[in-house]
Amino acid sequence: MRLHHVQVACPVGGEEGARRFWRDGLGMSEVPKPPDLVGRGGAWFRAGGADGAEVHVGVEDPFAPARKAHPALVVADAAELERLGGSLEAAGFAVDWTERHTFPAYQRFHTRDAHGNRVEVLAPA
Repeated sequence: MRLHHVQVACPVGGEEGARRFWRDGLGMSEVPKPPDLVGRGGAWFRAGGADGAEVHVGVEDPFAPARKAHPALVVADAAELERLGGSLEAAGFAVDWTERHTFPAYQRFHTRDAHGNRVEVLAPA
């Protein structure tokens, strides 16, 4: 078993904010939604190649950000973790390193996407 995707929510019209975070900040590729789902709004993103994990951003009305529940993305190493933290900050997102060394065998940061959803990014220690 492997994880195919996680879904987070955005408000109506929040697709550009999602692109700024997932595509521009984290470097994921936007992938087309199936034709039957395009009319629902939102956007889908994939890490890596065709088998990479996906994040589906779906429109929710009324919208409330996920403050505790969150996707956690693992990157290859500390250098990639640092690079992504810098990329997110350059795109205008706050990156919280206060829990960097609190998860055994990993280092990490937390951030929030353009709509306030919590996201964790980890690398092997």
